[in-house]
Amino acid sequence: MSSSQGLTIGELEANYSLYCKALRLLLKEGKARAAIERTVCWSRLEQLHKCLPARYKSPDYLCVVLKRDLMGSAS
Repeated sequence: MSSSQGLTIGELEANYSLYCKALRLLLKEGKARAAIERTVCWSRLEQLHKCLPARYKSPDYLCVVLKRDLMGSAS
């Protein structure tokens, strides 16, 4: 099964940590949620979650967790 970008699930999985890192950087920069939702990393995290929900959390959930982590490390 492939995503709309032409990548296989295996390719998406191989880059999962990069997508999470990009999401974390966007949050750290204070980007608006609407802007983040239009990024490649968001769409690929969303695709992974849709295809393998037991293995990958939704980007919404990841945003909450990463924001909380960033706030905790700022203290």
